[in-house]
Amino acid sequence: MSCSVLRPGLLTTIQDGGRRGYRQAGVIVSGPMDSLALRVANLLVNNPPGAAGLEITLLGPTLRFEADHLLALTGADLSATLDGELLPLHRPIAVRRGSELAFGPARAGCRAYLAFSGGLAVPTVLGSQSTYLRAGLGGLEGRALRAGDVLPAPGPTPAGQRLHQQLLSSQSGPRWATTAWFPDPALTPGLEAAPVIRVLRGPEYDLFTPASQRAFWEEEFTVTPQSDRMGYRLAGPELQRRAEQEILSSAVTFGTVQVPASGAPIVLLADHQTTGGYPRIGQVITADFSHLAQVPPGGRLRFQEVSLTEAHYWYLHQEKTLQQFQRGLALFHYQ
Repeated sequence: MSCSVLRPGLLTTIQDGGRRGYRQAGVIVSGPMDSLALRVANLLVNNPPGAAGLEITLLGPTLRFEADHLLALTGADLSATLDGELLPLHRPIAVRRGSELAFGPARAGCRAYLAFSGGLAVPTVLGSQSTYLRAGLGGLEGRALRAGDVLPAPGPTPAGQRLHQQLLSSQSGPRWATTAWFPDPALTPGLEAAPVIRVLRGPEYDLFTPASQRAFWEEEFTVTPQSDRMGYRLAGPELQRRAEQEILSSAVTFGTVQVPASGAPIVLLADHQTTGGYPRIGQVITADFSHLAQVPPGGRLRFQEVSLTEAHYWYLHQEKTLQQFQRGLALFHYQ
């Protein structure tokens, strides 16, 4: 069973939960930019939350399914159509052999995620199938998809196969079918035009002038075209330090907000390095990674200060909602 790539799109890669456990050797985690969207997509098709799927950026690919499949598309609204019909987001979708998935202009957000029931059968490298483009690791030969590629998709899990048959037998006419229900809106965030991103003070916050500290919380920033999976370069107020001084390279992670000598912040993302030598003015909370990852180049955002207690609360709330959704799926559709 497979899926053919007719057009590759702007940047379509295979990503799973990430390459964890090797940062001490300088190997980055990589994985999805919007991990919540990929996790929801996988749960919708009866996969483990960290199974490999496609990360689709802004301009999506055209895919032809060479066998029946159970799919889910989450994240950004990129005007997806299946055999010319508008495709709903955040639902399991049963498709027949020969169907074609295409994408139009981005309506909201930046990155969509396509999960196949049963996952994608690409090699595992250092414990992960995620594509790390700069090192040529994982995914399909360590690169983005190209026209003519064939994605090895084993096909639906047994429970996914039952739902596939149930959906198609309940609807006549089109070559695909889906459900009438969708997840809690709390699991589909991140598509606001100018989101407010919640942030903790970073370890070097006090190195910045009071005026720069105020500007960080009060002013708006724009994601520049020089951004990529490694980080967002932001345009906005120049953030200045109280005094020029060297600092030791320190650990960084997804959502770390660094400020180089130019004064223009950089927010680190999925392909971030393991350490950095720029002062860290802030740290985006985990619960807002999805919102952050969905801001496109040219998009705007603002930062809002929160406490560590608040960050813990919103993280646990998100995880609890995701677990409830997973239990609900197991009870009603994948038992």
